[in-house]
Amino acid sequence: MKNNINSIGLDNEQSKMLSEKLNDLLANYQVFYQNLRGFHWNIKGEKFFELHLKFEELYNDVILKIDELAERILTLEGTPLHAYSDYLATSEIKEAKNQSDAISTVTSTLNNFKVVIVKQRELLAEAQKVGDEGTATLMSDYISQQEKTVWMLSAYLNR
Repeated sequence: MKNNINSIGLDNEQSKMLSEKLNDLLANYQVFYQNLRGFHWNIKGEKFFELHLKFEELYNDVILKIDELAERILTLEGTPLHAYSDYLATSEIKEAKNQSDAISTVTSTLNNFKVVIVKQRELLAEAQKVGDEGTATLMSDYISQQEKTVWMLSAYLNR
């Protein structure tokens, strides 16, 4: 077997590049997750019951994706980031502090989805270009699921 091919048959340099992009996505998901937890805990107002449940549903989904991303990085023979200082330094998504009303929390959630979806589209294109079906499938699945969530949250805000 060629020296530049890793154990799953992908070019080592391309796998390294994909691992770095996946780590960037992982960092964004970690901050997104904590934002959703905070929204779940702190939501107030007449929409409390529905949004409290919705944010729990969303953060449970995000935590599964975090694990899948870390495992994909490991599969590509990379090392997933695992320190919050790295997440905060890397993430485009910023911490959402002191948000407890329906409009600001849902708007923030939509903005966070936009960041991860754009990053996932870029990863999908890169993975397809280098023949990494595993990463491409993961990104494709995330995107199709999240597009529907974005539509629903946008409808909630009447946008």
